[in-house]
Amino acid sequence: MFDFVHQGISLAFMGMPGGSELFIILLIILVLFGGAKLPSLMRNLGRSANEFKKGMSETAEDDGEAGTDNSAEKA
Repeated sequence: MFDFVHQGISLAFMGMPGGSELFIILLIILVLFGGAKLPSLMRNLGRSANEFKKGMSETAEDDGEAGTDNSAEKA
């Protein structure tokens, strides 16, 4: 295994991609999936994100209700 810290190589270059990198990534996605499939791909991605947020909020509500139920039983 390579130990990058001891060899003097920094991994600081591994940050967020800039504008040109994002453009290249989007271009590759366009070539792979084609222009006709991109709207449905993005729509499905948005639906997945909404379902994830909905599930997270339901989990938080369930945790909050469980905390109030336990305090009522202890009293």
